[in-house]
Amino acid sequence: MTPDEQEDQTIYKVVVNHEEQYSIWPADRENALGWTDEGKRGTKEACLAHIKTVWTDMRPLSLRKQMEKMGPDKQDEK
Repeated sequence: MTPDEQEDQTIYKVVVNHEEQYSIWPADRENALGWTDEGKRGTKEACLAHIKTVWTDMRPLSLRKQMEKMGPDKQDEK
């Protein structure tokens, strides 16, 4: 059986960075620098499904804040 054919038994955790961007990380490993636990743990599929429901705005936090300062009239200007 090849590695691609084996079922992934890894337990993952959802992590988030200072820009409110999400990722998954093996639960038994220390987080990469700049990432903190979001709270969800489970299979890869469960963690990715969770991210899909909570990460609805893919823009980094700093960009969202800047666009809020500009106001709705300025956001469409280039």
